[in-house]
Amino acid sequence: MAKIIYQTTAGEQYEIEVANGKTVMEGAIYNGIPGILAECGGSCACATCHVYVEERFMDKVGELGEYEGEMLEETASPSKDNSRLSCQIRVTDELDGLIVHLPEKQ
Repeated sequence: MAKIIYQTTAGEQYEIEVANGKTVMEGAIYNGIPGILAECGGSCACATCHVYVEERFMDKVGELGEYEGEMLEETASPSKDNSRLSCQIRVTDELDGLIVHLPEKQ
């Protein structure tokens, strides 16, 4: 398990434990974290689970996938260098303490 920290634009912070193998998106959905819609259910087809990964974790979240990059071109909030789809980030022990910032809108 890893502690994942979700931070909203309003400054609200949610810290939850997410089981290894689950995604950052699943952790948010299963725990009622506001700001991640996940309309496609995690199939990398909608970009409504867009997050900004804290820079110090970028090397730990894995490479940006081909389809993920395409979806990030269609986000409601601006895509940045640290943008990821939370459905594509699999939780591991190495991600303990991961901070993701939720965009203003999905």
